[in-house]
Amino acid sequence: MTADLSQLVKAYDVRGVVPDQWDETLAELFGAAFVQVTGADAIVTGHDMRPSSPGLSRAFARGAAARGVDVTEIGLCSTDQLYYASGAFGLAGAMFTASHNPAQYNGIKMCRVGAAPVGQDTGLSEIRELVESWIDSGAPTSDATPGTITRRDTLEDYSAHLRGLVDLTSIRPLKVVVDAGNGMGGHTVPTVFAGLPLTLVPMYFELDGTFPNHEANPLDPANIVDLQKRVREEDADLGIAFDGDADRCFVVDERGEPVSPSAITALVAARELARNGGKGTVIHNLITSWSVPEVVRENGGTPVRTRVGHSFIKAEMATSGAIFGGEHSAHYYFKDFWNADTGMLAALHVLAALGGQEGTLSALVAQYDRYAGSGEINSTVDDQAGRLAAIKTAYEGREGITLDELDGLTVTATDWWFNVRPSNTEPLLRLNAEARDEETMAKMRDEALAIIRG
Repeated sequence: MTADLSQLVKAYDVRGVVPDQWDETLAELFGAAFVQVTGADAIVTGHDMRPSSPGLSRAFARGAAARGVDVTEIGLCSTDQLYYASGAFGLAGAMFTASHNPAQYNGIKMCRVGAAPVGQDTGLSEIRELVESWIDSGAPTSDATPGTITRRDTLEDYSAHLRGLVDLTSIRPLKVVVDAGNGMGGHTVPTVFAGLPLTLVPMYFELDGTFPNHEANPLDPANIVDLQKRVREEDADLGIAFDGDADRCFVVDERGEPVSPSAITALVAARELARNGGKGTVIHNLITSWSVPEVVRENGGTPVRTRVGHSFIKAEMATSGAIFGGEHSAHYYFKDFWNADTGMLAALHVLAALGGQEGTLSALVAQYDRYAGSGEINSTVDDQAGRLAAIKTAYEGREGITLDELDGLTVTATDWWFNVRPSNTEPLLRLNAEARDEETMAKMRDEALAIIRG
């Protein structure tokens, strides 16, 4: 096949349509390139439930083994289960998943030993260059003795590790509805929740990479409608939705109302700070709510603001020694999980916080959800740089307003802020706005959109 790797290799991972954009032949080359760039002498691989995942994963393993590398296959797993294996076994790793993308997509999330990320600035561009140079001729023959490919089950060990980080044994009984979206949450949740004082109401736990019920992307409101309805019907204490590879979790309260990921970030941050004696650094990206740094400071911690994207969060986690990090996209990162993101651990924290007191989830999170937010609004534009410049021109020099360009453009006033940043892969500008009240937020959101779409 003729592959266009510029469309396949993204900022943080490999992702594209199978077999149109990539196939097992290309996966084998990625396996060889991965071990050459990382210098690994042993790796671990895992995959999700997509029909193409087992074949792609095995091809990658063949490419790695041909370079003299021993491969441990853990088979079906969530992405954070692969990160667990990378951290616990001290191995570089590769997870085959396209997360929340439609069924025809697949991809590779790669990491070094200890779940350290492989992104454009940490090896992915070099991997791409090698694969491009080998497409026509194949990977060069290695003199090394071929490595072994062995299987190992890690689900029980992964579950035990998570339960060791959050004590749920003494919480009051809770009824929780979980929507796995036919993704890997259906594989991990039964084992992680086993033996806990939880009544589990499962939804779409059947592993099916064609996603027959809805897309496995809980950030899209359309994909949590079923969960919201079921929580109300069951009179449940809360609902949890996972994305396709179960590295993100999204929460709804007892009324079926969505809980802001920023509120979850603040809640977990407060718990992690308490566990660390009221001290520690907490990372948050620049589109999380003002509530997050406020709660961090109120609980004795130091908030650090970063760009959007897991490679930036993980890098800052490692540099600062942060105990926790959160993104408004519902990715949550833990020092005790090799600085990697795990939606399951965040979910356990929510269950522990709710079950450790008598009130409802809506009452509990109210203290962490203090402002009115727009959510992320995407606009297709012809000239990203030109539209950003127009916004800058409109606001710079205004009294009481500050601008910063850490990631796109953030405009901040006393009672509101908004951020506009370009997509790395599409002709889009992404707007997030927040204010102290709904009326002000709507006014500033619409003012910014008028310029963006002008």
